[in-house]
Amino acid sequence: MTARPSVVVLDYGSGNVHSAVKALELAGADVELTADRGRVQAADGLFVPGVGAFGAVMSALESVRGSELIDRRLAGGRPVMGICVGMQVFFEGGVERGATAGGLGEWPGIVDRLEADILPHMGWNTVDVPDGSVLFDGVADERFYFVHSFAARSWTLDVIPPFPEPHVTWADHGGRFVAAVENGPLWATQFHPEKSGRPGIRLLSNWLGTL
Repeated sequence: MTARPSVVVLDYGSGNVHSAVKALELAGADVELTADRGRVQAADGLFVPGVGAFGAVMSALESVRGSELIDRRLAGGRPVMGICVGMQVFFEGGVERGATAGGLGEWPGIVDRLEADILPHMGWNTVDVPDGSVLFDGVADERFYFVHSFAARSWTLDVIPPFPEPHVTWADHGGRFVAAVENGPLWATQFHPEKSGRPGIRLLSNWLGTL
């Protein structure tokens, strides 16, 4: 019998943690909600949720030394996955109401407001998945559930061989934006897999399969 992978959902006060925990359990993980340093480092995977304003999420992460916990895992090649604002904070910064808040800086670029007539972008949308994606195996043609007004609208990370090029998935709402990234041990989605029904559970299962 194959053991279920262990996943820590980082507990820093984000509002969507319980639905994320349930979805990860349905996808096949043993899940714990904590910010305990030892447990974060020992888990097979670290899951970073996020809802609300970019700056507020960064402040809450820093209150539990989230950047240090994430950095230590990534430095060791240990898998991390972020969703929604938990994806956005991996960029250099976010602009809201004219103010820029610093991000975790794992990827270059700024998260800013979508140029769409209707905001927030709320509901189901298709995604443009690149060849070779593991995260979207079996669900590349499905729709996923988005709730956001801000996103990364460009991707400028330069990868130096022998490191592989990241798989970057796009979506469109008033223009193209980054919907998901698979970049070494760091994966993330702008949409909410835990609110995306069967396709979302399959997507989380695909991530768990890499742990």
